[in-house]
Amino acid sequence: MSAESDIDDSSAPLIEHLAELRTRVIRSALAFLVGMIICFTFGSAILDFLLVPIENTMRSLGNPNPVMQYTAPQEYFFTLIRISMVGGLFVAFPIIGYQLWRFVAPGLYKNEKNAFLPFMIASPMLFALGAAFAHYIVVPLAMQFFLGFADLPSFFAAMVATGEVAEATRTSGIDIVFNGKVNESLDITLKMIVAFGLCFQLPVLLTLMGKAGLATAAGLRNTRKYAVVGILVVAALVTPPDVTTQLILFVVVYGLYEISIFLVARVEKEREVKLREEGLWDDDDDADPEHHPEDRGP
Repeated sequence: MSAESDIDDSSAPLIEHLAELRTRVIRSALAFLVGMIICFTFGSAILDFLLVPIENTMRSLGNPNPVMQYTAPQEYFFTLIRISMVGGLFVAFPIIGYQLWRFVAPGLYKNEKNAFLPFMIASPMLFALGAAFAHYIVVPLAMQFFLGFADLPSFFAAMVATGEVAEATRTSGIDIVFNGKVNESLDITLKMIVAFGLCFQLPVLLTLMGKAGLATAAGLRNTRKYAVVGILVVAALVTPPDVTTQLILFVVVYGLYEISIFLVARVEKEREVKLREEGLWDDDDDADPEHHPEDRGP
């Protein structure tokens, strides 16, 4: 009889947690849906904003009237849907993050709450910073690289100079005109924004690992050469085959890696100070390689 009551008592909290999780998920989904609807309402304006880099590039190459096209009846609609999904997730993130926080907070100690909350705030800010960096710096460089191959400036300049754009002709050669598709051009911008937004999460990720004891400043310093290789590979994969753009991404991400080492070292220092105040810190631990296996040689 007692065994059955123990089972009932143990299952009750699980059911309550599942019910709360369902409530949090529903609220997050509704917030995402509302954010998606808001972004879809302003979808055309958001699309224009995202296409500004390619527009400026085409104008700098001499095109007086940049034009984008779509080749399927549903293409423009689903382009707005994609923009709305990405924008809706960003708009709803504060509510989604709050629901996540309310779900996990009761199971955390006070010091763990104080440690986790700043990262919930810093994460979207760093993502927005990375997205802005991609939109205003990286994407224009990528567009300049891709569109710079075509010999368009002289042709467009001649059209503007004559004042008869529609009647401008060439006596020789073939006119190479960029007829960009909306969805394909948007793909480059969105991929860059997401890639740089995620790369800017590196300090948050490594600092959280440092707080959890899964990473140390000494270990990050010792793996610096592997990090350089990894960053170079990422730069080659997520950026166009343009050395300038790849170098910018490498410098930025490597700088974030060094900042992460500083933040992890600060976390370790704060932990040491706290343990010393509680009388739990052993000075012999610093000299004991068993406590810092990453500092030992191979």
